[in-house]
Amino acid sequence: MKRNKVMISCLALVLVLTMLAGCSSKNNASGGDASNNASGSNSAQTETTGNSLSGEITVLTQRTDIVDTVFKKYAAEFNKQYPDVKVNFQALSDYEGQITVRMNSDDYGDVLLLPTSIPLADTPEFFEPLGDFSELSKEYIGLEERVVDGKAYGIPIAVNFSGILYNKKVFEDAGVTTAPRTPAEFIDALRKIKEKGDAIPLYTNYADSWPLTQWEAVLTTVAGSVDYVNVEQPNTDDNFVAGKPHYELYKVMYDAAKEGLIEADPTTTNWEASKADMANGKIGAMVLGSWAIGQVQGLAANPSDIAYMPFPTNASEVIMPLADDYTLGISKHSKNKEAARAWIDWFIKESGYPTEQAGGMSPVVGAPLPETLKQFEGTDVKFELQTPAQAGQEGLVDKIDKDAEIGLWQPEFKKRIIEAAIGNLNESYDDIMKDLNDAWVESRAKVMSE
Repeated sequence: MKRNKVMISCLALVLVLTMLAGCSSKNNASGGDASNNASGSNSAQTETTGNSLSGEITVLTQRTDIVDTVFKKYAAEFNKQYPDVKVNFQALSDYEGQITVRMNSDDYGDVLLLPTSIPLADTPEFFEPLGDFSELSKEYIGLEERVVDGKAYGIPIAVNFSGILYNKKVFEDAGVTTAPRTPAEFIDALRKIKEKGDAIPLYTNYADSWPLTQWEAVLTTVAGSVDYVNVEQPNTDDNFVAGKPHYELYKVMYDAAKEGLIEADPTTTNWEASKADMANGKIGAMVLGSWAIGQVQGLAANPSDIAYMPFPTNASEVIMPLADDYTLGISKHSKNKEAARAWIDWFIKESGYPTEQAGGMSPVVGAPLPETLKQFEGTDVKFELQTPAQAGQEGLVDKIDKDAEIGLWQPEFKKRIIEAAIGNLNESYDDIMKDLNDAWVESRAKVMSE
């Protein structure tokens, strides 16, 4: 796949994404839809008659807030095309934690979000291939994160951009009228919000854990390079060294916590409540993907108060990385794979979820851009896809990370940083970074020698 720079021209972005979707360096045998050869599901066997499907599928989701409302409407619309397919939903409040436990058995639904904790190489053990990457990429973008041996195992529910969700009125009331550009400017803005005394400057959502993983998504912005994550990172021994992107990224988290610019007691945070609190001006900022914009705006009396900014960076270019939200796949143990695949394609192409609920762009090639991207027209902000890993290094970052037990996309070391900053752990930020870097170096040497 080629790397293309995407300036925030709507037409240019559509064209680039279309080109990206059609480019591939992989040459594979022809593939197709998910097969029916599996066992171990509690659902009834799907029967196919002509173009109609019948059966029952269970769809797992992390959207506890809309599972009983919006998702029920989706099922009703889906049934207009597939009247004989019954769709059940199960929402998991701690999706990553709960789904990992469920996947120890064969019963983890028919359609589900691929958990980030599953190593790329292990994906085929749990999920059904959705088709050949070279063919499916003509239809969808963002498939690369879950491609094994030329087969795609997940389709993004949306293509998001990453940065900081903030309440513009809270910032303006504190005297901050323009979005901070650098880490120093951002910390200074948080100080002004604290001095004003009406809102929590930066909300970490520590207690729910998973929101802390959203910080990792802005690594490209801090680096100022789309090459860093997949090309430079796996080939460096200085991943958590001062001056490097990871060090600079999490120093913002540490400094904010150290100065009391976060919640008074991080252990008592609440994700659902935080959305309403931001909408009502009780929170200044949260590091979240673009998927959260619509959720918070929907709770605000004045939706225009809820805005989005790039993560602060000292880099010469401001890049807001385009990346997958969760990818949607089919359990290897589902007996209703054709019905499950019909749901996936309908959900992504026709439900409106990617833009209306996920707050990102549709992964469908040629789909129109969401309104949230248009706010950056005429600015120096660039939207770019990360450069894919070099040939032969696919999944290398994931392998090093898992072997080192660092958890780049897990909350543990982020919690450790916060705990150290607020005085609950007797270690400095540099102590933590050295520990992480030592683990990275040892693991990288081991993985590279295999």
